[in-house]
Amino acid sequence: MAKLSFIALFIIVIFAFQTTNVSAGPIAYAVCQTACNLGWVSCYASAGIVAGTVTGGLGAPFAAIACNVAQGVCMGACAGLLVAPTP
Repeated sequence: MAKLSFIALFIIVIFAFQTTNVSAGPIAYAVCQTACNLGWVSCYASAGIVAGTVTGGLGAPFAAIACNVAQGVCMGACAGLLVAPTP
């Protein structure tokens, strides 16, 4: 229990000495994730597939797999925005 209290105190001290107010990082992350999802739906639509109807596996069309890979790369690129200091 004492270890948990020390960790909580440490986190409070770290946040108390922050010199900048970071509030747009999570917003930028959410916008980026939304753009990735819109791109994924557009990719499916351009291949003539309805988003959400294809299951993974051997029977999945190549276009669906390519769209899924592109979405994964896009969302991976968004991860840095969550912790980026954006005042």
